Amino acid sequence: MSDAGYTPSRLIHDLKELGSWARSPEPAGVYGLMAEFANADDVVNAARQVRTAGYKKIDGYSPYPMESLIHELDQHHSWVPTIVLGGGITGFLAGYGLQYWSSVLVYPMNIGGRPFHSWVSFIPPAFETTILFASFGAVFGMLALNGFPRPYHPVFNIEEFAKSASNDKFYLVIEATDPKFDAAKTAEFLKTLSPTFVKEIPA
Repeated sequence: MSDAGYTPSRLIHDLKELGSWARSPEPAGVYGLMAEFANADDVVNAARQVRTAGYKKIDGYSPYPMESLIHELDQHHSWVPTIVLGGGITGFLAGYGLQYWSSVLVYPMNIGGRPFHSWVSFIPPAFETTILFASFGAVFGMLALNGFPRPYHPVFNIEEFAKSASNDKFYLVIEATDPKFDAAKTAEFLKTLSPTFVKEIPA
């Protein structure tokens, strides 16, 4: 029997398969503790106190970018510029090296009396490969550092977070992998920071 092509029923089947793959797995263990705050000042103050208390594996969530929260969480450093630089240098060397290899080593041709190693004419293509590799480094480096593609994250197991994280609430998370993490003591500590609630995050 010949293949009838990609039918609507096949499309529906594939979409169902994709949905089952992206669906949150059954929680197993604890990812950490989440505290919700009603305004920006509260979450910034809480982040400062959490860092002062010695916690390192922490993250903050807000409806809009907050430089003050980033500062308190000490998350200024990013590897993306370094990856972009490495990609740019690799692209330049690859582009220039390819031209040198083809024009000087493998297929030397006398064109208009120019030298085989005509470095001036090698620069524009090498510049293009520099931009190309740097752009790839920026995009794929960002995706890799952010853990993408990632259809599931434990924080979405908290219903309030899923509803309000991008609207009007602020959140602070201490991960269970933090060396100082203790479920009971850490929860009591977070409650002293005047949150709306403190909840355990299923992994």
